[in-house]
Amino acid sequence: MRDATPVDAIAEDHTRALVDLSPLLATMLGVPGRDHLMDDFSPAGHAALAELNRATLARLDAATPVDATDEVTVAAMRDRLGLELESFEAGDHLRDLNNIASPLQAMRDIFDLMPHATVEHWGTIAGRMSALPAALDGYVETLRAGIAAGNTPAIRQVELAVAESAGLADPEASFFTTFATGAEPDGAAPDAGLAGELAAGAAAAREAYGRLADFLRTELVPAARAEDAAGREYYQRMSRLFVGASIDLDETYAWGVEELARVTAEQEALAREIAGPGASVSDAVAALDRDPARQLEGTAALKAWMQETSDAAIAALDGVHFDIPAPLHALECMIAPTQSGGIYYTGPTDDFSRPGRMWWSVPPGVTTFNTWREKTTVYHEGVPGHHLQLGQAVYNAAELNTWRRQICWLSGHGEGWALYAERLMEEFGFLTDPGDRFGMLDAQRLRATRVVLDLGVHLGKPAFQQYGGGTWDADKAWQLLVDNVNMDEGFLRFELNRYLGWPGQAPSYKVGQLLWEQIRAEAAAAAESRGEEFSLKDFHSRALNSGSLPLDVLRGALVG
Repeated sequence: MRDATPVDAIAEDHTRALVDLSPLLATMLGVPGRDHLMDDFSPAGHAALAELNRATLARLDAATPVDATDEVTVAAMRDRLGLELESFEAGDHLRDLNNIASPLQAMRDIFDLMPHATVEHWGTIAGRMSALPAALDGYVETLRAGIAAGNTPAIRQVELAVAESAGLADPEASFFTTFATGAEPDGAAPDAGLAGELAAGAAAAREAYGRLADFLRTELVPAARAEDAAGREYYQRMSRLFVGASIDLDETYAWGVEELARVTAEQEALAREIAGPGASVSDAVAALDRDPARQLEGTAALKAWMQETSDAAIAALDGVHFDIPAPLHALECMIAPTQSGGIYYTGPTDDFSRPGRMWWSVPPGVTTFNTWREKTTVYHEGVPGHHLQLGQAVYNAAELNTWRRQICWLSGHGEGWALYAERLMEEFGFLTDPGDRFGMLDAQRLRATRVVLDLGVHLGKPAFQQYGGGTWDADKAWQLLVDNVNMDEGFLRFELNRYLGWPGQAPSYKVGQLLWEQIRAEAAAAAESRGEEFSLKDFHSRALNSGSLPLDVLRGALVG
């Protein structure tokens, strides 16, 4: 076991201070005592976080790493905290509003992670709902400062936020209404006192979201930017934030165009294998969707299939391609309480008392599920994807401080690994079924499309001639999605709005996969140059035991 160092102490101090500043983070980490509180989303709250980052960076500058682990920690913290500070000073928090990952959603989504088995749990939930008004009012204060500074989100995102906030304010349809009225502490209806607390908390939350909707509608809509494009300067900063590496945006766009064409050709060839000579991708989709052996009816069957598929992957991979610690064999597959259509993973607590969980948010009215589309998703979210990646970092507490295990997360590393893991399962022979492999290619094609669309729109790149030329915009991006992504219109509309409002995030998946593949190839070449045999299992073990890192830092740690 590695002894803690002064650098580890700095990282632990920073993490404790973060938890004090962010009760939402405390809930995500499973740190008790703050679940009844909300974050401060006001300008003062953002300033406090920036001051913490400055202080920690100053301490790092004065520290001397004692080993290679320290060197990686210092490099990663300088990268992440320095970029967060750069983003703050540029005023990025003043325009933080979109349809998927802004404070608007964070303050609602945290309730999904809160325990709700006992009377005490529900009392805490009531307290947090009652804390929502102050947090939302602080958020309004920050967005209002953005209006004053001329730094606002795009009108499309504001209008989506108006609708979402209004829905959360609706007395009948609000999540808070159904959540509070559905409380069954200890398996029974709450007593009158607790029921009253929950009703009051839900009412306070609804009213606060109603005030947010009014502010957005009356003040932010008139001030919002007309254009969806974020611009190169903002986009470059966001790309570094999500990827964890400085990439050439123009070269990456050109690669994305080539990668989309390559994956499309691979999928079209497989379509002919599935549905016969001359068959199109649509023909193969129809053939697979007609196959009753690939269909599941109802969310109970979906949940059971997810669990069975995940458990089988863990059993098959452990001891062969990976050494999977015993606590990571527990992965809970869940149907999410929301209905957005997303599929996501939440990591375990540090003591594994709350295990890693794979969540499926099923849209309203969807009752039939096709396994050929989703087997690769289970590998992506579970093992060898997010669950193995994040769970292994949590398990490696003897080597990694809490910041490395639980705080340092970026999608280029995490989502890049998960896409790399999908291809690994093909490499390991788990996608020999043509339908399952077709589903993997379908997912890869979506991710390649994102690279073209996201960079294309936000940087004003020339659009393909079949879409009328000129520069990419929302309408041309929509047609690109329709032509390349096999999903229903509602999901695609949500995804398009996500890309338009969250610049740089979606491409980080595929770009991250590319960088993972490059780092693996460089590590293999380095081993060969030393006259050593390259072990893929050892490479993966070293990488996963390092925790989530900026990809430039990971390359230095694994290749040198």
